[in-house]
Amino acid sequence: MAQEYKIKGLSALDLHNGEKREVEVEGIENGKVLLAKVGGNTHAMSSNCTHYGAPLKLGVLTPEGRLTCAWHGACFNVGTGDVEDAPALDPLAKFDVYERSGAVYIKGEEATIKASRRNANVRCAAQGQQEVVVVGGGSGAMGAVQALREQGFQGHITMISKEPNLPIDRTKLSKALIADKSKIEWRSQEWFDSASIATVSDEVKSVDFKSKLISTKSGKSWAYTNVIFASGGTPKMLPLPGFKELSNIFLLRTIPDVQAILGAVGEKKGKNVVIIGSSFIGMEVANALSKDNTVTVVGMEEAPLERVMGKEVGKIFQKLISKSGVKFHMGASVDSAKPSSDDQSKVGSVSLKDGTSLPADLVVVGVGVTPATEYLQDNPDIQLEKDGSVKTNESFEVEGHPGVYAVGDIATYPYHGPGGNGSFTRIEHWNVAQNGGRTAAASIANPSVAPKAFIPVFWSALGSQLRYCGNTINGWDDLVLQGQPDEAKFAAFYGKGDTVVAVASMQMDPVMSQSAELMRRKKMPSLGELRKGKSVMDVGLPSEIKI
Repeated sequence: MAQEYKIKGLSALDLHNGEKREVEVEGIENGKVLLAKVGGNTHAMSSNCTHYGAPLKLGVLTPEGRLTCAWHGACFNVGTGDVEDAPALDPLAKFDVYERSGAVYIKGEEATIKASRRNANVRCAAQGQQEVVVVGGGSGAMGAVQALREQGFQGHITMISKEPNLPIDRTKLSKALIADKSKIEWRSQEWFDSASIATVSDEVKSVDFKSKLISTKSGKSWAYTNVIFASGGTPKMLPLPGFKELSNIFLLRTIPDVQAILGAVGEKKGKNVVIIGSSFIGMEVANALSKDNTVTVVGMEEAPLERVMGKEVGKIFQKLISKSGVKFHMGASVDSAKPSSDDQSKVGSVSLKDGTSLPADLVVVGVGVTPATEYLQDNPDIQLEKDGSVKTNESFEVEGHPGVYAVGDIATYPYHGPGGNGSFTRIEHWNVAQNGGRTAAASIANPSVAPKAFIPVFWSALGSQLRYCGNTINGWDDLVLQGQPDEAKFAAFYGKGDTVVAVASMQMDPVMSQSAELMRRKKMPSLGELRKGKSVMDVGLPSEIKI
């Protein structure tokens, strides 16, 4: 039952518009709430982001009442507490707040205040003729099924996934090598049951668009009125000698992949590990395995992540990871994998084209993914893009197929962020997939509602936490660095001409979140202004969304 609690040290609701303030709750150990004033009204809500627990006092509050977390871009509506953008799934709890006799009080339940969240309202007894089938069990699928219920959809929902688990926080596979599904599953089976969401462990084999029928490898079939393809990506294996023949060479996408990698490392560790690929997966795995192992990263670029971040910023990441003992062979090409002298069935070394031989007890290959659309290949009723992806509109609805949606790694959609100009792009980000699922769900539940614009956000663990927003679909040709790059404390602004198209930051929160909100409003400072020292934190946020 809700009770009244006094706010410590506050005699009046004296916040000004646009201000947020974390306050302590008397009578509850470590009890805190966040106060935020928008449009003349003061709101009281959970103090921490429901994604990874970041203090929301560090976030960005917009004039229309949107609160963006400084860490990973999760957005909440301060009026309702509802999630507006990924990656958070749980909404914030809201509390009545009021003044009385020279003090400020809130009304709420102690457990809810301590939890700093509330449960999403998804309970449902499915009814009617509508049948939504979701193909996949990742970020896009999770975003879709939950949003369908949150948006009031009462029809039947079936989620078909070939993974041996419920939807997980996949980002923790490469960043932390967590192999225990109970630690990273987003929701329990009881949660799905309470929401009348059927979870099916199977692999989709084909889709009959005329009959609206999905068939799986087990021989079963499901009829649909709407379908959301959210099948993710398939990691690429190097087509080089030894890589398919030898064991202890791993890809990374699923919990079994992590279990296999950790099994090869063993409890004693001390292994020679070669990571092939110097982009995000490779760098994160290198960082995660660097303790008690000898780790070497092989990359074709001159600096890690150069293609996305540029050489100057890539060198910052290389320096950070090197502090953990990781060695780098950059500007290198792999020739082959050689067997171990002790066991000819296992890898023993990796040969580079310059003749270098790297000892390897295990190898992790992180050279990108391809869209997992095998079940749509050679289907005469749908035209795939050259890379195997599915082309969609802004609602992630597939061209020429009303009621059919594609989200996440398999979706090529029109990007309207800065520098995008509606160009079609495919973005392999966790947040983009979840937001795509939420957008598709909103379109199904409320077809007349226009899709909400969002700016792509991602993050990475590279010795320090990297934040990134925007996209360089049409390239970038200039870079402005602010902060202290030598200390890995910086904000990097990527420009196409004078337009900032992407922002990366480390130890400069909430620069990324502020930039994402400015991008939505087409109010980012120019590259020239930033070069002269202008700070994005000094730019006011107008209410109007312009993308």
